[in-house]
Parts: sequence; structure tokens; C-alpha cells
Amino acid sequence: MSGPEPRIRFDRVSVSFPTPRGELKVVDNVSYSIANGDFVSIIGPSGCGKTTMMNLVAGFVNPSSGTVTLDGKTVTGPGPERGVIFQEYGVFPWLTVEQNIAFGLTLGANRVAQEEIRSICARYMRLMGLSDFAQAYPKALSGGMRQRLAIARAYAVKPQFLLMDEPFGALDAITREEMSECLLDIWERTHKTIVLVTHSIDEAVFLSREVHVMGTGPARIIETLPITLPHPRTEESYSAPGFATAEARLRSLLIESHKRGRR
Repeated sequence: MSGPEPRIRFDRVSVSFPTPRGELKVVDNVSYSIANGDFVSIIGPSGCGKTTMMNLVAGFVNPSSGTVTLDGKTVTGPGPERGVIFQEYGVFPWLTVEQNIAFGLTLGANRVAQEEIRSICARYMRLMGLSDFAQAYPKALSGGMRQRLAIARAYAVKPQFLLMDEPFGALDAITREEMSECLLDIWERTHKTIVLVTHSIDEAVFLSREVHVMGTGPARIIETLPITLPHPRTEESYSAPGFATAEARLRSLLIESHKRGRR
């Protein structure tokens, strides 16, 4: 890809896991890169290895062959510069909204002074529309609000990269669109690098600058599709001609991938 110098690189990466029937290869010879400030989505059929691709960047999984590098250094494990958000919200039910956001700021390399913690919490509660719920516990929040809280907590520790695995998968369609708009607004303000794993074609087109389409058996990138919709993206972006074109191309690629997976 052209533009900024890539910060994350996959170089001929393969991943295999042992099974009672022998070695199972789940990722096969994948090479691609992610530039600083990009919003990249990974989309593909269920079970194709999308989450494994994200886990390689997060450092939760190591390649069986090839390398994943961050700023030229091999990724060997998790690091504070990479925040991860999962579908299950990932918030602590025994802590209030403010305490959840503050939690990471009290640990290790992310530790900051108490006065700064209050300032950071106030900022992200404001950005995520949670200021009126600072002392509420997660059980009092809707699903969308809990996911906004998870994003606020991840952003509060100032990661350079945000890795998201189906973060809106448990939400209803309207709340999911609202969360997409919220996430895109935060990304346009902060210019963090985001890698999103999703099953949703609309979500991938609306949010991304680039979409990597995964094939099955084992996982590989079958096409990388640039998304050229202008920013800022709004509800009207869904009806733009470029949106329909990108959506149709992704749908065609996924249908073909499903057919190949059944052969």
C-alpha cells in the first residue's frame, strides 16, 4: 500500500496447531502491512482465522513460521502499545464507569498521577457520552453503553494500536450503527491505528480505509480492498455510490470464499 511507512508487517506468516489427527494449519503464508493511523478491517467466513490474525498482532499467538513485526521489531507477546477489545465488553462489573476507565491508569507502565487520572477519565466519559453515568455500575448500562465503556477504558491508557474482535457483534442493528459512528468519530479525533475483525460487510465498508478479505482452509488473504469513501463519514455514507460498489465487491468475494470452503 502507498502512503505512510507501515508500522505492522506480516511477512510470510503461517500458524499451525497440534491436534490428535496431526498438525492443523490455520494461517497460511500471509504477508501484509498496516500503516500508522490506518483503520483496517479483516473480514471473512466464520472459522477462517480472522481472530488468529488479530491475536498475532496482539502477541497472544506466535507464528509457526514467518514474522510479525512492530516498528521493525518482532512481536513476541502483548505490550502496552496495543489495546484489545473483545465482543464480551471486557469491563469489570464490580467497578463503576469511572473506576473501570481509571483501572489501567493505576498499573505498571501506564500509571499516572491521581489528578491526571481524573482528567483522563472525565475526557473519555465525555467523548463516549458516559459523563452522567460516572458512578454507575456496568449492570445499569445498556449493551451499547458497556461497549462504549470498554472503548473508553482501552483508549484511556493511550495505546498506539486498538485491536477489536467483533466488538459490536452482540448488539442490535441500530445500536451497532450508532457504535460504528461513535468509534469512527473517536478515530477521526485521535488518529489511532485500528484493526477490526468483523463479519459485517456494511461495518467494514463504513469504518475502514482498507479491508483484508480472508479465505478459508487455511486462512489467507484473497484480496485487499481500499475503501475510498470521503471523511467524515456519516449516516449518508451508507447511500453513497462508492459504498454500494465496495459492498458488492466484498459480498462477491465472501460468497466465493464460502463456496471454496465447502469444496
